[in-house]
Amino acid sequence: MTHIQEALKLYGQKEIIGEKDNPEIIRLFDELGFNGNQLKDETSWCAAFANCILKRAGKPYLRKLNARSLLQIGNEVECPQLGDIVIFWRESRKSWMGHVGFYISEDENYINVLGGNQSNKVCISPYFKGRVLGYRRV
Repeated sequence: MTHIQEALKLYGQKEIIGEKDNPEIIRLFDELGFNGNQLKDETSWCAAFANCILKRAGKPYLRKLNARSLLQIGNEVECPQLGDIVIFWRESRKSWMGHVGFYISEDENYINVLGGNQSNKVCISPYFKGRVLGYRRV
């Protein structure tokens, strides 16, 4: 099974507002070796989603929760294909913050990404191409 197929199994999973947490999101942290009971589903979880999906699909993955850490996985590619990892900057190019997801398609200005923590759920969302830090293939 490909990692895109694995990711699609969680399509639509979203954060629960308030005290309760979505157990599917908490399980992502647990599967990577973090104690999900000490984290909330409001914790930034895009990297947990990407890494856990890679793990479930038998691909190389990292035990890190920082989106930019995925710039170190697999091989860098210039022309992304379906399923490649896309890493974006957030706030500024030099900030430690970012976002990560899986490449689906693109148009002139945007890349459509399948990822977690996109509008607080697993979905496909467009991201501005000017924010891309890199593409990786595993």
